[in-house]
Amino acid sequence: MGRRSLRPADGLIPAFLRGDARACGRLLTMAEAGDPAFRPLYDRIFPRIGRASRTGITGPPGAGKSTLVDRLVDLHRRRSRRVGVLAVDPTSPFTGGALLGDRIRMSTASRDAGVFVRSMATRGSLGGLARCAVEACDVLDAFGCEEILVETVGVGQAEADIVSATDTVVVVLHPGTGDAVQAMKAGMMEIGDLLVVNKADLPGAERLAADVEGAIELAAPRGAWRAPVLLASAERGEGIEEIAAAIERHREFLVEGPPGLEAARRSKREAHLRRVLEEALGSMILDEKGYAKLLARSLGSSGRGPYAVATEILERVRRSLPSQ
Repeated sequence: MGRRSLRPADGLIPAFLRGDARACGRLLTMAEAGDPAFRPLYDRIFPRIGRASRTGITGPPGAGKSTLVDRLVDLHRRRSRRVGVLAVDPTSPFTGGALLGDRIRMSTASRDAGVFVRSMATRGSLGGLARCAVEACDVLDAFGCEEILVETVGVGQAEADIVSATDTVVVVLHPGTGDAVQAMKAGMMEIGDLLVVNKADLPGAERLAADVEGAIELAAPRGAWRAPVLLASAERGEGIEEIAAAIERHREFLVEGPPGLEAARRSKREAHLRRVLEEALGSMILDEKGYAKLLARSLGSSGRGPYAVATEILERVRRSLPSQ
């Protein structure tokens, strides 16, 4: 396809379905920006969603997540699988865009035409994962990516958002920083389906792995699946095959065990739908002139808290609904 710009809707989906990377990039940009024009386009590609394996990579800064993602991309490409990478970076305070630019750090991924890499901004999300990450993964899925890797910035908070966007979560730690304790405080043990102690060539790696094993033993049981703890050195390319194999075992567990992969994904879809409805209803209420005036008057009056104002607005909404 030539370098002429695509119009907002005309030709965008056909180009996307033909495998045009620029069309995919446009859809991702629209999703990231919360563009209302994205919504009908998203509905059009939705029937193509659900074929990709989705893996989240999270952990503290400096743990070597980007290098690990780069190695996993290389492994998947050697197996002739199309790969999509969503690298979620801190938000620039000046542009609102991704600050670190993981596409620069991922040397293998950035040179391969069979890999689509996208850096996205957290836009203030405490979990380090952009609000639109679910839609972004869906776009990459519909685009034909067979493996989707989502790397979060790892800000030390419970990266719960990554669970809603992926099937398997890999928590990456490294020795010498008290990662085991910090990971427990941040709730990473609860979301990790696989824990990797990276930089295993450094002193203290085996001790860290033992500490993580102990933390898993103390954690609340998660059904039949017990998160394995693996040692690796992504920089040296060591342990990558074992990590990929463990991810595949977890996927097989999801497919074969209760509630099943499709049921688990359906539950996440319901949660996503709930978020979409909450945002849409909130916008509808705030955009309605009568409620907007009430909100402005309430905020200007003294002694009224936000819950009191919200309760009054919601009561008016309830009275306006048709009776059952």
